[in-house]
This record gives sequence, C-alpha cells and structure tokens, in this order.
Amino acid sequence: MSFEIIKSPVVSLPVQHSSIPEQLEKITQTLRAFALKLTGNEMDAEDLYQDTTMRIITNSEKYLQGTNFKAWAVTIMRNIFINNYRKRVRRNLIIDQTPNNYYINSGDNSIGNEGESDITFIELLGMVNTLPEDFRKPFMMAYEGYKYEEIAEELGSPLGTIKSRIFFARKKLQKMYADFYMERERA
Repeated sequence: MSFEIIKSPVVSLPVQHSSIPEQLEKITQTLRAFALKLTGNEMDAEDLYQDTTMRIITNSEKYLQGTNFKAWAVTIMRNIFINNYRKRVRRNLIIDQTPNNYYINSGDNSIGNEGESDITFIELLGMVNTLPEDFRKPFMMAYEGYKYEEIAEELGSPLGTIKSRIFFARKKLQKMYADFYMERERA
C-alpha cells in the first residue's frame, strides 16, 4: 500500500515532515491489527485506522522527529477509540428526568391499602414515637419526603448510618405492627 500526499490550498505538509507518510506505511499492518483488536470488527477497525491516519497526517507538525513514531501513532489510535466509545455510551444513555416518585405508571387505578382499615394512623404514629430518637428522627424525615443525602446532612451523620437507621426503624415498626395486630386478633 502506498500513500500519496495530496496538496491542497487549505492543507499542505511542511517539507520537514515528509517522512511521516513513509513511517506510517512501515507500521500500517501493526496499526490495522491494533485497530482490529480494539474494535473486534473489521469494518470498525478500518474506520478507526482511517481516522487515525487522517489525524496523524493532519497533526504531523506535533510529532517530534527522533521520537518513537509507532508509540505516537498507537496512542493516537487508542485515544480516538476511547473517545468514540465514550460518545457511543453517552448517545445510548437514557437519563430519567422524571421525578423520583412511586406512582409513575399508576394511572387512575389505585389499590386500597388494607392496613388503613386495620390500624389507625394515630396508633402507627404512637409506635413510631416509641422508637429511639436516633431511629425515629431519620425515619420521620424520610417519611416527610427528605432524601437520604438531605437527612444525613441535616443530622450530621454519614449516609450509610442514615440508611441503616431508617432500615432498622422500618424493621422494628414491622415487628411492632405484627405484635400489635396479633394482640388485636386475640382480643
């Protein structure tokens, strides 16, 4: 394969960089193999190779004579591959812009909660009030709609601590509710 330098009025290579196409021709097989290794696909490898050769030729003034040309060319190819990969990932990324709520697709059909008829809110609030302060405060803030990060910041505790306290508060309330319900059934 041979390369010709096409001179145009817009881009012309300086005389001091005339060895770039010759050096590129020497490492063509290496670059093609590396492109195939990166992409795993012959068509994509060819595109990557062409993008790389174009970038090498258009940026030939940045190459320092006497340095490792092959390493320079491989680095250019790797960077092009990484940038193209990141673009593809960004293009395919779906960002959920909807508010973080529980009723996204609920429509008009809502299911009644049988718990509403078995236990009153006041009784449940009484159970919550029996929790230790360290568990009750984060639980109530979460119930009021605060995000975990906001609760952690407000209470000056690590995020993991807040999450575990809310988790354990829920578990404790579930047990208290089960005990209350069992006691109510016996009565």
